[in-house]
Amino acid sequence: MKLWAGRAGGDVDERLSAINNSIGFDSRMYKQDITGSIAHARMLGKQGIIPMDDAAAIVAGLKGILADIEAGTLEIDMTCEDIHTFVEATLTERIGDAGKRLHTARSRNDQVALDIRMFLADEIDRLTALAKDFVAALCEVAEKHLQTVMPGYTHLQRAQPITLAHWLMAYAQMLLRDIDRLADCKKRTLVLPLGSGALAGTTYPLDREYVAEQLGFAGISLNSLDGVSDRDFAAELLADLSIMMMHLSRFSEEICLWCSWEFRFVTLSDSFSTGSSIMPQKKNPDITELVRGKTGRVYGDLMALLTVMKALPLAYNKDMQEDKEALFDAIDTADLSLSVLAPMLRTAVFHPEAMKQAAAAGFINATDCADYMVRKGVPFRDAYGVVGRLVKYCIDRGTTLEALPLAEYRQFSLVFDEDVYEAIDLLTCVGQRNIPGGPAPEAVKQTIDATRERLE
Repeated sequence: MKLWAGRAGGDVDERLSAINNSIGFDSRMYKQDITGSIAHARMLGKQGIIPMDDAAAIVAGLKGILADIEAGTLEIDMTCEDIHTFVEATLTERIGDAGKRLHTARSRNDQVALDIRMFLADEIDRLTALAKDFVAALCEVAEKHLQTVMPGYTHLQRAQPITLAHWLMAYAQMLLRDIDRLADCKKRTLVLPLGSGALAGTTYPLDREYVAEQLGFAGISLNSLDGVSDRDFAAELLADLSIMMMHLSRFSEEICLWCSWEFRFVTLSDSFSTGSSIMPQKKNPDITELVRGKTGRVYGDLMALLTVMKALPLAYNKDMQEDKEALFDAIDTADLSLSVLAPMLRTAVFHPEAMKQAAAAGFINATDCADYMVRKGVPFRDAYGVVGRLVKYCIDRGTTLEALPLAEYRQFSLVFDEDVYEAIDLLTCVGQRNIPGGPAPEAVKQTIDATRERLE
């Protein structure tokens, strides 16, 4: 069955069907297609556009089709052109001529636009739930490591002391912003295009607000050309997912580094690791490597949709059928990435001693040593120079600031006294950074509590 068969004559070349048919991917929107059609049929009956009996028969028939698909007793015919054709053909087969009235005052253009908006809204909810679970996992692990001192890095060089909890909560803040972006995108997604027709609306007295209310949409589109011809809401979702995947990729990159023997900061559970086919000692962080790699796919999906849309004249063009595969791929990739990272993090074993050793060996308390001198009245720039020379002195002698005798400190400045050792203790260095957003245990605990409140 072809919904446009009236104009065409003769058989369709099978190669046209191969490039034209979309049921191979849009069949996953069957629930949204049926739900949208139910709301449309109810409106048609309410407005007297079709008989109420026919509207009731259509609604009952569509509910039956949905129930049978979900029960597995009705298989979607993959030879149909698209999911809309399949549903309408099945409906007409089941209830007769009443089924042919369903498409009154509707085009496939606004029908497709409706389905994709409904589908994306549902997927946003699902992705948001997964993102929230990952943030919850970050909070859970962070709470266990408020006192776990580690090096903070800039340029991948040891810089200043922080805690593992502080590091974890940095990613929690990124994911919270990702969640906010998804919520904001959903607002612009839930704008009802149904009623736009093919491009110029319809002569039938539709109640579009009634349909919007049934489907949980916030409002209706105010221009029929725009209603069927834009996919900016879809591009926005892909952009949001690209940013989220960037965050997941950065997290994954650090886990990859930390799993190496050079760092040895974390060991992943065997359930979330793989081995080598030739090197029996290997334990590879393939999950995080794959998330890092799959990020590029989502970026590509965004660019694919932007490229499809960049030069299309108003209104609908068949090019826009290419939106779905990019959207579905990005959604599935983000879904899978979030699904594996949360349990991987919850089962990972972090190594505080290795982190502490790395922190102690990196002179990451040098800034605190300079601050100590400032509190003794030395201008910061002078203190900076003194501590820089102290660090070089320690490196040349294979020692650390903590182990350097006081007499040798005083060769560089007489302001140094016994209290310097407490000032440069790593836990002291972290604990004194007790401002909102800082790495002190008390500050990080406040961040964890505030993050959990946001999740609720």
